[in-house]
Amino acid sequence: MLDIRSVSKSFPGVLALDSVSVGFRPGETHALLGENGAGKSTLMKIMCGIYQPDSGELTLDGTRLQLKDYHDAIRRKISIVHQELQVVPMASVAENIMLDKLGQFSRGSVLDWKRLESEALCYMSEVGLVMPPRTAIGPLSAAQKQLAQIARALSSGARVLLLDEPTSSLTLHEAATLFALIDKLKEGGVAIVFVTHKLEEVLEVSDVVTVLRDGKLIGTEETCCLDRSSIIEMMIGRTMTNSFRGFLPVSRDELALEAVGIHNEFFDGISLGLRKGEILGLYGLVGSGRTEFAKTVLGEFPRDSGVVKVMGKPARIRSVYDALHRYGIGYVSENRKEEGLILGDTVTTNIAITIWRRLSRLVPGVFSPRREEARSREMIERLEIRTPSSRQTVNRLSGGNQQKVSIAKWLVADCAILIIDEPTVGVDVGAKEYIHQLIWRMAAEEGKSIILISSDMPELISLARRILVFKEFRIVGELDDLNETARDPDEVGRRIGEYLA
Repeated sequence: MLDIRSVSKSFPGVLALDSVSVGFRPGETHALLGENGAGKSTLMKIMCGIYQPDSGELTLDGTRLQLKDYHDAIRRKISIVHQELQVVPMASVAENIMLDKLGQFSRGSVLDWKRLESEALCYMSEVGLVMPPRTAIGPLSAAQKQLAQIARALSSGARVLLLDEPTSSLTLHEAATLFALIDKLKEGGVAIVFVTHKLEEVLEVSDVVTVLRDGKLIGTEETCCLDRSSIIEMMIGRTMTNSFRGFLPVSRDELALEAVGIHNEFFDGISLGLRKGEILGLYGLVGSGRTEFAKTVLGEFPRDSGVVKVMGKPARIRSVYDALHRYGIGYVSENRKEEGLILGDTVTTNIAITIWRRLSRLVPGVFSPRREEARSREMIERLEIRTPSSRQTVNRLSGGNQQKVSIAKWLVADCAILIIDEPTVGVDVGAKEYIHQLIWRMAAEEGKSIILISSDMPELISLARRILVFKEFRIVGELDDLNETARDPDEVGRRIGEYLA
């Protein structure tokens, strides 16, 4: 259906794609894989008209395809769900889903809201987005916004559907709904291009795998001929092994962070404690309250009553700034684009912003750009952030490298307590393992206390030594024996599922 032939694309200082050729067939899910910066997103953007290739050509149904822009691609029934959230915050869910089709619901200069919302509701139902279509999209979670983006792509009636990390913010339940939808679309002859860093998903839903590395095509294989190890070797040129990480020296009696009887617009008396040196996992479906709890502790959502304690003493936290500078608490947001980064500023600025105050104190009243640059370069090397320069603006980096920057700014701050929300969203398999090792070492070797919020159950089972299960803004279950004996991941997953049933 859609053929890419010898396509190349360069940006200043970077050869993003080097003579790549690949074909996509109707009724097939084609996984497009590679590390961060391998060229996946660039190729996707060429396929939907956002970028034009420097050389090479695209053909659709045997006819040469020259796309001027994304609207041109939509007219050709090619649609994309971007990795980065792209919504109009002040508009409703229905308006965001029908954004490029509003003219179809107008009578003269007046929109037929009832018909627009009715049609949007159909696509919301398909992706499992349960809420009134008039709900403002701005306050929704990253996962809910992601589902709205998927619904928007479906509403265009695409024949070629490009999914760039569509499950990055989704739990297993929401991902299962999406995979069932993919199967339905395949039966209708839709060609699906699927970019993900979750290899379990690749093996579950894809028919064909294409791997890119450093802008070059490494190979295309039928999924049935591959396993996890062979895919990883194609992606990074070496194999990796997963093993039990061990146990943590957790103090059962000493709490680093405690929330007692929290009441506000979300919670009715919720309480939990984070033990010193512990990795505490929070799991739940979209809208279960995990992120809202974190933001309540950090003062973004006000409390009507209840107490937050740090190291046993009541804490007055009104903002992330307070949390960092008064109590040594860091927060890696799940939504890096809107909350975690200053996209138009440099890598150095984004990494060092959490230590500006500290750098100014070294010589009172004097800020040291040299020390700022040195600490930023240290983190760039430590997290292997792919950037032409520390002065590159963050919006020019790939999504995965943006995520590394978002994590780096809290690592450089050396917080005693970290709340990490979806740490490996959009991160490739090699970097994901590195981040997992980093989180583990912070707890095991440095004694840091970590709340890990994740929709990636294998990630949570690998790292957390206690898991709390959230449902409808309540804690409905606790797995408190994960640090006492090695557990079968399938057993842990089954127990979590029982709490959510």
